[in-house]
Amino acid sequence: MQNPVLETPATQFADLPAGASHGPLRIEYRWLNRAAGDAPIAVFLHEGLGSVAMWRDWPQTLCERLGMRGLVYSRPGYGWSTPREHHVRWPLHFMTDQARDVLPALLDALGVDMHERRRMWVIGHSDGGSIALLYAALSPDSLAGAVAIAPHLFVEDLSVQSIAQTRLLYETTDLRSKLARYHADVDSAFYGWNDIWLNPAFRQWSIAQQLASIDKPLLAVQGHDDNYGTMAQIDTIPEYVPHARLAKLDACGHSPHRDAPDRLNDVIAAFVSRHL
Repeated sequence: MQNPVLETPATQFADLPAGASHGPLRIEYRWLNRAAGDAPIAVFLHEGLGSVAMWRDWPQTLCERLGMRGLVYSRPGYGWSTPREHHVRWPLHFMTDQARDVLPALLDALGVDMHERRRMWVIGHSDGGSIALLYAALSPDSLAGAVAIAPHLFVEDLSVQSIAQTRLLYETTDLRSKLARYHADVDSAFYGWNDIWLNPAFRQWSIAQQLASIDKPLLAVQGHDDNYGTMAQIDTIPEYVPHARLAKLDACGHSPHRDAPDRLNDVIAAFVSRHL
């Protein structure tokens, strides 16, 4: 059974027509700092189990620091966006589909024109960090820069082990009930993410070579205590994007915006300010 929609006055929905990789979609989204007028837009791309609400107040805090407007949205299958049908499995290239098809369609639906896109920053965490990298590679003329926080470029044993452990917790503890607060169909959200990452065929997935076309400013951030990926993830980026800058945070796990928000904001603000 789906949960009731826990809307706030700022929660809105956009209807997207069927696209190359998806049917018609209803996407939950929220604008931040709308009063900032013609300020650049920061688009926030959430993690594998994330949603609009699960970001909490970090996007708002960062937008105020940067003097930007913000756009947060729940990808299909998450939050109160169109759920994944339970018999459907995400394809191996699901993150490419999100970067190539879903995000541009949402921007079209919201009337974000090319002038705004050329000044736009994409800021993603975990799976969202990978989608931010892919968007920067696939749409180089439709952004000003990108920030990838704990992104995945390839699949590591550590990632699979941690994701398998998360499945055990989901099925044996109160993790399911906690996540159910944030998703209309919590099993759709969880197993969509968990099944693809534990699919043996996904072990060969890699986006590293695709990043070579990124020509806009790029910052990658990761915590030294990340239990979903080693530092090899972001260390690989400069091999394909030599101008990329890396930030490595001590005493920080997989979610710097929760573990070390002040340090993360300082790093992002310093980087973005050099390119505005």
